[in-house]
Amino acid sequence: MAYGGFGGGMNMNALMQQARKMQEQMQKAQEELDNAEVVGKAGGEMVVVTMNGKKEIKSIKLDKTAVDPDDVEMLEDLLIVAINDASAKAEELAKEKMPMGGLGGLM
Repeated sequence: MAYGGFGGGMNMNALMQQARKMQEQMQKAQEELDNAEVVGKAGGEMVVVTMNGKKEIKSIKLDKTAVDPDDVEMLEDLLIVAINDASAKAEELAKEKMPMGGLGGLM
């Protein structure tokens, strides 16, 4: 009787190797996301937001024309659009980098 609950000839060593490989792939993907940059834009390029692949904002650049003291709401809206744009790009990048959506070949 080999490894009780692992029917079908599943070798415990093979399972452990597969788990280690998945962990290494996930760690590599996380490092790539840390170092990656995505850029979100709004109003042409009046507002530009740069974030890493983990959705941490690294910089915000504002064109002087976006800063109107009489229309603060426009700047707020542009910031929301640029942040959401960068966030969507970071999400897509994470999907590309993470092995099989984070499952790393276990299925």
